[in-house]
Amino acid sequence: MSREDLSRRRFLGLSAAAVAAGLAGCSAPTGTTATTTEGGTGPDDGPNDDADRSVYTRVYENTIGSVVLIESSVGQGTGFVFDDRHVVTNAHVVGPAESVQVRFGAGEWRTGRVVGSDLYSDLAAVRVEDRPAYARPLSLLANDPSVGQEVVVIGNPFGLSGTVTTGIVSGIDRSIPGPTGYRIPDAIQTDAAVNPGNSGGPIVSLDGDVIAVVNSGGGENVAFGISGPLVRRVVPALIEDGEYEHPYMGVTLRTVTPAIATANDLDRPRGIIVVDVLENGPSDGVLRRSTESAIVDGERVPVGGDVVLAMDDTGLTRVEDLSSFLALRTSPGDVIDLAVLRDGQRRTVELELGRRPPPR
Repeated sequence: MSREDLSRRRFLGLSAAAVAAGLAGCSAPTGTTATTTEGGTGPDDGPNDDADRSVYTRVYENTIGSVVLIESSVGQGTGFVFDDRHVVTNAHVVGPAESVQVRFGAGEWRTGRVVGSDLYSDLAAVRVEDRPAYARPLSLLANDPSVGQEVVVIGNPFGLSGTVTTGIVSGIDRSIPGPTGYRIPDAIQTDAAVNPGNSGGPIVSLDGDVIAVVNSGGGENVAFGISGPLVRRVVPALIEDGEYEHPYMGVTLRTVTPAIATANDLDRPRGIIVVDVLENGPSDGVLRRSTESAIVDGERVPVGGDVVLAMDDTGLTRVEDLSSFLALRTSPGDVIDLAVLRDGQRRTVELELGRRPPPR
């Protein structure tokens, strides 16, 4: 039976719940067990002659021992070793569970304790005692990768352990849907194949650095991951405190398009318009909401709100720019300077950021 036929049979055998989970890159439990014995030395190192191995083989061999399968009450996913006592995965992989089962590359099972989970970033930290020595922490990229850069995805699609797929970075600074309805900023897009069961696994560079944590497969040749810089901010807090506090403005925003610029008498499309301001939220009394709307070229657009041009001297052209700035460079309680256009005049206002409310 071919690998393709095996994958198709496994996929068709999933339950309806598994199919729903699969939309987010998570698969249902299969009940499979490891075929290798406890106490192994890790995955087979393969051939020793570098001349016979591709660069992808070398990346795989250098990282596969650090990639794990995670089984919880809501399904199966992937994770990877973050430090000496923790692995990282998606919040939607662990769900509400307090503990999960973790299988390492040579087949060893460990019970992991979920020490922190953050639905807003879809990240979770799992504490695992007595990990195998070969399962070493993977390094996280501190900056966004380059578009066009080659990447490798390693995980457990359809329960097929240790599967590797390859592709490139298709885009950076994406805004992707999260489990709460809020969007996850600074996400990485790739054309590498991502399927149910890959969730929580690493997207790695050819140097073996993790550039993102797989979040979802959005369609043919389109998949997304939570960026290394965001993981570096969130996961240590999950390990230390069990939660992560996200900065919060309490506003609804839209990128200024040509239609919005026309309706608001702007000389050109620029910045981000404030559509609404949450009553008693951090921006109440600081920023002005749109008070009217207009139809321009068949599109209804907001009129009259502040147009945010910059945060702390960092120019903003899209809502994604603002979201990434908040997520990667600020914390609740920070006071930031906002350059805004109000009534045709540029001015600077100060805003103290709040803490995003707990998900409902």
